[in-house]
Amino acid sequence: MTPAPHQRSGRLGVGIVGSGHVGPILGAALAGAGHAIVGISAISAASLERADAILPGVPILPVPEVVERSELVILAVPESELEALVAGLAATKAWQPGQLVMHTVARFGTGVLAPAVALGAIPLAIHPAMAFTGTSVDLARLVESHFAVTAAAPVQPIGQALVVEMGGEPVIVAEADRPAYAEAIATATSFSAAIVEQATGILSEIGIEAPGRLLAPLVRTSVENALRRAP
Repeated sequence: MTPAPHQRSGRLGVGIVGSGHVGPILGAALAGAGHAIVGISAISAASLERADAILPGVPILPVPEVVERSELVILAVPESELEALVAGLAATKAWQPGQLVMHTVARFGTGVLAPAVALGAIPLAIHPAMAFTGTSVDLARLVESHFAVTAAAPVQPIGQALVVEMGGEPVIVAEADRPAYAEAIATATSFSAAIVEQATGILSEIGIEAPGRLLAPLVRTSVENALRRAP
């Protein structure tokens, strides 16, 4: 577990499993709030480069070692990999009593973390409702973002506090409502991307250069107006 100084200061030793677009950014946000990033897992060249750029100096470690060192483990992995990862680490008794385990998948609540809970870990499901680029630009965007927090009632304040420390706004989403929440997120994301791609394609066909720059102010203001009209 993380050394005693982090415990005395009230800060957490945070380990990150996954160096995609989300994990390093959340780690950097928590580091900015005073938490210690004790390790991150990365395999591909792109993920290694991203981890080094966003979290310079943080050790690149195998997943079991990240878990072993951490008071808070962030599982920032794709939805298709999460269940097997949690179960595999449970099979090797990697999870520790009292350890916070947080995943970032929109669709799942804390139920997917049951194998870790069986070994005494404390589960959190926290999803940032934001499209990540995997660059430092995302850190500023976190301040404008809401995070879905799913946790047992006694643990909800911990999840909410972590979100606030990352600069976001926590929103409690019930376990049973996570699939509906995920559907809404996927609908907004895919619809926005499809519309922009279609519109830029049409402009390109008629010879408009840099159609994305042309459409950017229009798309932003149109979306902002629609959101203001939303209940």
